[in-house]
Amino acid sequence: MARERKFNTVELFQEAKHLLLQHGYDGFTFSLLADRMEISRAALYKYYDNKENLITDFMIYEMEDFLHDLKEIDKLEGFEQQFDFLIDVIFKKTELHELIKAAQHVMDRTEAAFTNKEKLKKLPLDMYKFLQRFILLGKDEGKLKSHIPDGLIIGFILQTVAIPNHFGIPKAEWIHSIKEIITQGMFINK
Repeated sequence: MARERKFNTVELFQEAKHLLLQHGYDGFTFSLLADRMEISRAALYKYYDNKENLITDFMIYEMEDFLHDLKEIDKLEGFEQQFDFLIDVIFKKTELHELIKAAQHVMDRTEAAFTNKEKLKKLPLDMYKFLQRFILLGKDEGKLKSHIPDGLIIGFILQTVAIPNHFGIPKAEWIHSIKEIITQGMFINK
């Protein structure tokens, strides 16, 4: 009997990520994952009972990694530096938006992985609470309009990553244009 190839959680999550992005939740199977990793399905079942548990663990890993990166924002002086940093971080993790869709399938379809599902529901709220300081700094410095709800500003900025680039505009130009629209609007001031 051949020995099973060893793998670690990070490798497992990277391969799961690739397959989720390629096939979505419905197309993701342990068979595909095992084939991609060149291991048996039984090896996967030693770690996870089902794909829902794997996907929710993976999403927690991704969200915590994103939050870890976001926490670096506090090391920067001033709202404008923090704004540039935030945009760079969300565009570095562009696939997170797609992965959240896959995780939503788990949340909507099954009662499995209840503990993970509760944690997954909480992580975006933690992220919004963390970014609250960023928004307050922008309002204190007079860079953000004080009457616009904080959650709307945060959501608007974070959702820019979901805007499809159908025309293939180079990434640097795309990000620069998004920053310009957020900071200056798209109407010409006369």
